[in-house]
Amino acid sequence: MSGLIEVELKATVADVDHVRAELEHLAPGVDETYHDTYYDLPEETLTARDQELRVRTVTNAAGSRSLLTFKAAPVEESSGSRPEHETEVYDPAVADTVLKALGAVELISFRKLCRNHRFTADGREVLATLVEVPEIEGTYLEVETLAPTDEIDTGLSTIRTILARLGIGDADLTTETYTGAVTAARQHRA
Repeated sequence: MSGLIEVELKATVADVDHVRAELEHLAPGVDETYHDTYYDLPEETLTARDQELRVRTVTNAAGSRSLLTFKAAPVEESSGSRPEHETEVYDPAVADTVLKALGAVELISFRKLCRNHRFTADGREVLATLVEVPEIEGTYLEVETLAPTDEIDTGLSTIRTILARLGIGDADLTTETYTGAVTAARQHRA
């Protein structure tokens, strides 16, 4: 994904049935479970720079695959759109061992239950995902596309058009992270 920005907006979903039906009309969905583990350096250097390092294992009816992802700091603040660099890894346990040997520490690990819809809009490949995280309340919708740096606004416009079609307005948008929400939920239960 070198040179491309992950342009994404995330929203809370009030009318899940409506959004689910509209997404199914756009493209049949695929159910996938994500197991995400986030890492940082002991001094939380990546967090301080608003960067993320993650190993994700995606499981669906066809099997599973794992991805190592580095997300640079956002280049567009209102949406949090950022450069993302990702590669498939054969064994997530080996990736964990390598990262820890290099000095990384595990920050948090959790599951996301996702229904992914892939389609084209305005000539762009789009991924729309309905997300539930068992540890936190609510259903979320993430809509993303990839764009060169000079097309971030155009990508966001495409995403906003899709969100409007799904009945999602600006008041529904959120920049809250799953890592932050899961951390808060765990602290509240402790």
